[in-house]
Amino acid sequence: MRIAVTGSIATDHLMRFAGSFTEQLIPDQLDKISLSFLVDDLEVRRGGTAANIAYGLGNLGLTPVLVGSVGNDFAEYRVRLKEHGVDTESVHVSPTRASARFICLTDRRLNQIAAFHTGAMRDAASIDLRPVVDRVGGLDLVLVSPNDPDAMLRHTAQCRELGIPFAADPSQQLSRLRPDEITELVTGARWLFTNEYEAHQLIERTGLRRAAVLDRVGAWVTTLGGAGARVEQAGRPPVVVPAVRVTEVAEPTGAGDAFRAGFLAGLARGLPLVGAARLGCALAATALESVGPQEYTTTRETLDARLVAAYGADAGWPGTAD
Repeated sequence: MRIAVTGSIATDHLMRFAGSFTEQLIPDQLDKISLSFLVDDLEVRRGGTAANIAYGLGNLGLTPVLVGSVGNDFAEYRVRLKEHGVDTESVHVSPTRASARFICLTDRRLNQIAAFHTGAMRDAASIDLRPVVDRVGGLDLVLVSPNDPDAMLRHTAQCRELGIPFAADPSQQLSRLRPDEITELVTGARWLFTNEYEAHQLIERTGLRRAAVLDRVGAWVTTLGGAGARVEQAGRPPVVVPAVRVTEVAEPTGAGDAFRAGFLAGLARGLPLVGAARLGCALAATALESVGPQEYTTTRETLDARLVAAYGADAGWPGTAD
């Protein structure tokens, strides 16, 4: 199964606040917030939603095609992704802009406040998927993840024109996109990915009922944090897959991306929906135990052990992650 992942490629600046954000808020002063948080550590890591997902897919033995726009500071990052099985030949390099930056602050309750500077990602709308398809000899799925909004709309439209199945992962861009644009992005998607907050946001922003969203997609996959993941399809009862136990959460950034990589890798290996969601949960748990969304490694043995411990002896993954 050949998967292309379109979306952001960025450098992450990750900070941790020892307190709680909510404890700093004054209820009757929310219309004029002015806060500053003293942090004790700063981790600079490779990130970006598309790159994180592609990294996870590469670690699970696939050769994903990464599609996005970066600056001329991408050389070392490119080498590392290629070392982990990612095809980076369709990444556009901007001659004038630096790569995107993600700045994220996490409190002790794992709540997050973040900002994203687009940088070279602004050029992503100029990327045409047709040369990508021609170069690799066809695609089985395109995952449209957070990106320049015009790029997301263009790549979704091109998937329809070219008859390529696509998955929609609007994520952080739900607050930026117009309601009609969100509807355009999800309609016809084989898979729709959100977390629980984004699921509510999607419904509120579009005005669609949950059943109406399900009528527009093949399946809606929602990550639920420590509660696991929910898979919904029109006319069927929802299926909830419990999370995999985490030894200690080092940093939550990128866990959702790891879930998506595991889920799609499971589908590529022929697993049913529940099995794919289990693999997604296992990879997300692995990512949570590392600081940075691309600092974890996987082996078949460790994945099998996590899956069997969480879901039983018949839950091992049939692929190889070596």
